[in-house]
Amino acid sequence: MKKLILLFSGLFLFNLSMVRADEGMWLLSLLGKNYEQMKAAGFKLTTEDIYNVNQNCLKDAIVGLGNDGRPFRHFCTGEIISNEGLMTTNHHCGYGMLQSHSTVEHDYLRDGFWAYSKDQELPNEGITASILVRMEDVTDRITKELKDNMSEADRNKKIAEIGKTIAKEATKDTYYNAYVADMFNSNQFFLFVYVIYKDVRLVGAPPSSMGKFGGDTDNWEWPRHTCDFSMFRIYTAPDGKPANYSKDNVPLKPKHFLPVSIKEKQEGDFAMIMGFPGSTDRYITSFGLEETMGVTNKLVHEIRTVKINVLREEMASSQKIRIQYASKYASCSNYWKYSSEQNKALKNLNTMAIKKDIERQYTRWATRKGGDYTKVLASLEQEFKDRKPYLETLYYLGEGLWAGAEMPAFAYKCSSLKDALTSNDESKTNTLIAKIKEAGKEFYKDYNAQTDEKLMAAIYEYVYQHMDKTYAPEFFTLIEKKYKGNFQKFAADVYAKSIFATEEKFNAFLEKPNAKSLEKDIALMLSMQIYQQRAAAATKYATAGPNINKNNRLFTEGILAINKNKALAPDANSTIRLTYGTVKKYDPRDGVTYNYYTTLEGVMQKEDPNNAEFYVPQRLKDLHAQKDYGQYANSKGELVTCFISNNDITGGNSGSPVIDANGCLIGLAFDGNSEAMSGDIDFEENLQRCINLDVRYMLFVIDKYAGATNLIKEIDIRK
Repeated sequence: MKKLILLFSGLFLFNLSMVRADEGMWLLSLLGKNYEQMKAAGFKLTTEDIYNVNQNCLKDAIVGLGNDGRPFRHFCTGEIISNEGLMTTNHHCGYGMLQSHSTVEHDYLRDGFWAYSKDQELPNEGITASILVRMEDVTDRITKELKDNMSEADRNKKIAEIGKTIAKEATKDTYYNAYVADMFNSNQFFLFVYVIYKDVRLVGAPPSSMGKFGGDTDNWEWPRHTCDFSMFRIYTAPDGKPANYSKDNVPLKPKHFLPVSIKEKQEGDFAMIMGFPGSTDRYITSFGLEETMGVTNKLVHEIRTVKINVLREEMASSQKIRIQYASKYASCSNYWKYSSEQNKALKNLNTMAIKKDIERQYTRWATRKGGDYTKVLASLEQEFKDRKPYLETLYYLGEGLWAGAEMPAFAYKCSSLKDALTSNDESKTNTLIAKIKEAGKEFYKDYNAQTDEKLMAAIYEYVYQHMDKTYAPEFFTLIEKKYKGNFQKFAADVYAKSIFATEEKFNAFLEKPNAKSLEKDIALMLSMQIYQQRAAAATKYATAGPNINKNNRLFTEGILAINKNKALAPDANSTIRLTYGTVKKYDPRDGVTYNYYTTLEGVMQKEDPNNAEFYVPQRLKDLHAQKDYGQYANSKGELVTCFISNNDITGGNSGSPVIDANGCLIGLAFDGNSEAMSGDIDFEENLQRCINLDVRYMLFVIDKYAGATNLIKEIDIRK
């Protein structure tokens, strides 16, 4: 009897640990299960107002930003805020597009950009805007074709095969795009049908000093004062269908757009976020967690620290270099800090102990279930241990050597020219040369040989000193012998000799290309060796953990079975989701309470003219001094800049709309707080906060700072 009591008690605790207050990135078509809880939190609409296949609804205003190569892997979220396709997202989401349009003469990163008429808006080749048409649970259709005796490879092949058939059927005789995504580690499957627009134009953005105010120092921190927004417009062909850029295209007429509310927010007000969260790993085991903390996060932070130190020094030396590397630096530094902060949070919140407790409860369930379920955890423990050295190697080779200095990787992309030059097919060769020349224009636009040389010297030396030499490329031996271990001399030699070192050398080679020169090029040699070693390590990595995916699937199946009477949200996977919660302050540590909003006064308090991260433009200081906030001030006369809510979000939610109880836009989600960086793995309900730009600050900047009244007139502003 005592054993039974302990068992049921353990299962009860397990259930509680799986679903916590405000946790959940919910699928739109299943919100009926959450509706009563949403109403209790203050929601005043219906689930049909959020998702409805037959009528216009909130989903029709939510945009997933992607690119032509990966249209379903949304890097950020946007929201439509006018009946002319005007869209807002975060400044950092539009940063790469701002950078691509910037020159020394027109430095939009430094000065900001505003289109005061539609003919001034700037196109962005390759950027896509996806809007959900509908979604459908297709689990039964897929699982009935799966057999218990299938290998995992055959199972995945069959899933992909059926998924393609379902997607093809769903888009027949339409201009839609569709795909099937797995949920709960391939235990469930959903069809997503999108309309994907391909003409997305830059409309406006504040200077980076405002859009990235606080830089790396404030990243993932509260309180924040960052004006993190940019604006775009979606265009269509004259008939309203998606089309590539054309001067004849017209602004999108959306099915729905979000009104913007400047009503004052109070703590406890309802707040929901709709967007495209990238990935979470809430169903990870302790063995996966150990790998994340001890390999992935550790090595990403350590290797990127070397890269960031070089880039900071180089970008400070030249405006041109700063523009060239701005987007690359932003991309590198974001996860650099995240990986470190996540490890701290996971340790502080004792997430490992939580995962092990869940596994003990799973073991009790698996023992009753029998079969393969009883072997899952032991198998995972061994396979994660077996693949660890190969994963470390992949990070040193990939994150370090391949993604460190850029020139060798570009050389590898041109390696196919060697075979073409010896093929005697002049037409094929000329076609390939033309393509490579175009690729070179794109590459060298944001490349500086001196910077890349310094990156090679620093990162290659770091990798050499730290990685297991089992899979080290052969050129490390060359550096030891010929260069006596001097990586600076080695890098200098590479950039002095390689035909890829500068655009001038590269173009000169293409004028008179020959296979022999290409074959002997030192940069191409480096890239080939790195690539070969990565391939060898990747094979070992896959071989060492062949059943990890299967065991993760069985483990998740067990969790679903144990919690069959509870609503569980699947891990984020770049599909559209909704989270709901409230505006809420928090206590990060003993004796400290953080308010739920910040003001422009805090921007001025943080100002440091000697630190680029905290530079404040003179116009913003003048407006602050005059207290010229217009209708955007709160009842105290303050201009609110940012606020926090306890919504469950992750990367990909950047730019997502924060929506009030009546369906109005009140903010743009842009960050999480460092104390809860464990959130992608373990939601912490007391500390988890979403950091949001207040729409009143955004509108103030558009109106008062930029004077873009043409945009203000488009927006349905509600008081």
